[in-house]
Amino acid sequence: METIYLGFVIFLFVLAVFDLSVGVSNDAVNFLNSAIGAKAATFKTIIIIAAIGIFCGATMSNGMMEIARHGIFRPEQFYFNELMCIFLAVMVTDIVLLDIFNSLGMPTSTTVSMVFELLGATFALTLIKLASDPTGMLSIADLMNTEKALSVIMAIFVSVAIAFFFGAIVQFLSRLLFTFNYKSNLKWKIGIFGGVATTSIIYFMLIKGIKDLSFMNAETKAFIHDNTLFIIGGCFLFFTIVMQILHACKINVFKIIVLMGTFALAMAFAGNDLVNFIGVPLAGYSSYTDYVTNGNGDPAGFLMGSLNAPARTPFIFLFIAGAIMVYSLITSKKAYNVVKTSVDLARQDVGDEMFGSSRMARSLVRSSTTAANALLRIIPTGMKRWINSRFNQDEVILENGAAFDMVRASINLVMAGLLIALGTSLKLPLSTTYVAFMVAMGTSLADRAWGRESAVFRITGVLSVIGGWFITAGAAFTLCFLVVLAMYYGGMVLTIALVILAIVLLIRSNIQYNKKKKAEKADDLFNRLLASKDKEEVFSLLSQHIANNESEYMDYVIQVYQQITDGFINEDLKNLRRADSSLKNKKTELKKIRRKEMIGMRRIDKDIAIEKNTWFHLASNSTQQMLYCLRRICEPCQEHVDNNFSPLAKERIKEFVPLRDTLIYLLNHTKIIISNGNYTNVDDVRSECDKLKEALSRTRKLQMNRMQDEKDNLAVSYVYLNMLQESQELVSSLRHLLRAARSFQMN
Repeated sequence: METIYLGFVIFLFVLAVFDLSVGVSNDAVNFLNSAIGAKAATFKTIIIIAAIGIFCGATMSNGMMEIARHGIFRPEQFYFNELMCIFLAVMVTDIVLLDIFNSLGMPTSTTVSMVFELLGATFALTLIKLASDPTGMLSIADLMNTEKALSVIMAIFVSVAIAFFFGAIVQFLSRLLFTFNYKSNLKWKIGIFGGVATTSIIYFMLIKGIKDLSFMNAETKAFIHDNTLFIIGGCFLFFTIVMQILHACKINVFKIIVLMGTFALAMAFAGNDLVNFIGVPLAGYSSYTDYVTNGNGDPAGFLMGSLNAPARTPFIFLFIAGAIMVYSLITSKKAYNVVKTSVDLARQDVGDEMFGSSRMARSLVRSSTTAANALLRIIPTGMKRWINSRFNQDEVILENGAAFDMVRASINLVMAGLLIALGTSLKLPLSTTYVAFMVAMGTSLADRAWGRESAVFRITGVLSVIGGWFITAGAAFTLCFLVVLAMYYGGMVLTIALVILAIVLLIRSNIQYNKKKKAEKADDLFNRLLASKDKEEVFSLLSQHIANNESEYMDYVIQVYQQITDGFINEDLKNLRRADSSLKNKKTELKKIRRKEMIGMRRIDKDIAIEKNTWFHLASNSTQQMLYCLRRICEPCQEHVDNNFSPLAKERIKEFVPLRDTLIYLLNHTKIIISNGNYTNVDDVRSECDKLKEALSRTRKLQMNRMQDEKDNLAVSYVYLNMLQESQELVSSLRHLLRAARSFQMN
């Protein structure tokens, strides 16, 4: 029996490796967002600084893993086999849940995940124990500690409100002070700002970042507590002078602040959140060693009161955990995906909007606009003019490819650190994830990054992320509740099967994610387009982007058109439904592509834009029209087959298939022309299109004449007529696309 449980402990540590990987991938947004968004340094430099912070925080942690040992359950009331069941269920659930959020690019909280997984698993076993209690004396309070879960829920509300509000206020004041042309408004201001910012970061590190590290003994903590004001005052005076000197030496003080803040948040994350990843495996290991020593070989009869004692984690575990976290940060592509979500929601200029529009977002935008207009009527005209002059976005100084400037990046990090430190000292349950994200959103709002054209998308994104936090709590609780029940009643076999399933799902998720990223190569072009300041290069990249999308779209039209027509001819309802679903998704995709390319058009030379605009919009409208044609063909075909009406007669099939095949040939020829960039044969293809249109027109008129015959089946005749008519429209749109593509791409 001991051997089996040893295997479970080994499983826990294997799962911990995976958990560290997926956890770091998600929480990286906390400390990477500002530095990457502002391009404070090269990507490599930012990662190195964050990695050092993570490693220091992890290895110097004192390993106090109390929440995993007795923060949710009362260990003295649970037997060894029951706690091992809880620990395994928590790890399996955590890996699957966090990987889902990483794949979606959504930041979530590892603390919320772990707490509610422990709560769900404990609640399941609590119900079992209460149901089987012969005395009837046990209560939920005897078995569970629900206060921690309530504090986490409270943290979401408190963090969101406080961080967003103070982030917006401080950024507004900072922008009034420095303007977007901040380099011309530094002088004496930068020394004071640098002193305040650096002191805030150090205060954050003292209160939150290093308070629980190994070298922080009771005497050191007491000294810091008793001399906090003196330390803060001394730091402010010292760093104000230093920052002013650095500015005089032509060193960018904002970059120093951003990189210091990145290091501080990374260190605090590793030192404080390490429990979220290895706390459960270590609790399992501690339980196992106690069971082997004192359990007498009875896992179902040995109570785990020993977990109430303080835990000290061996340094080797901390070192290995730190190394894994650093490796995951450097290699994880999903980490960059999560960071991208936060950066895109906060970017100063117009970019690729990841989220659509929602009813709540639209309502919030309308009500906010109304309130803002009412406020503006009160503010004197002279003050409005002065404020607008301080927010002149034409003067914005952005590093090459940056989403926002150094001033905002500094405020993001300083405010996140300061609020977390203050919350910790005041015993307010502020979450690092929530604060870091919401401060970034508040500063972007204050910076007028959420214009009328993008506000509804940005707010939808923010609401989606906040909603995801609550979903995390619910999903973690429910999923872990079910997993622990399965393990408890399914025995060893099902337990091992679920562990293996979690690892398989994780591997599968990564394979699918890599495939997805390969399919998004066009976005690489778009990102390069956004980053470039050379208008000629922008036009070249835009032309390539448009050509790639048009070529891929031709492939799509060929595939769907054949799928629909074959589905109707062969009465294949499944294929028709697939085509219908695909067309609905394609509509959204085309809107996103058009928006991206419109952004590109605004970044090219004005004279070229005027010359190419007509052809750009003609091509875009043509692709849209082709989609509408396909939808108008698909819907009646699907309805006809779904109703099990009479199939298309063999004579009509023989009549239609050659026309269909010719159209597919022309679509494929168009794809080759666009992908090769050789437009010499466009006129020939367009002539072939004219011939096909005439043939379709003749067949359509013939079919209309047939429909006058009472013997002809009216239902199938109508669908066939519609298919001919829309195929003709498809050819017309193809002709327009060929003309537009040639005129746009050729000089």
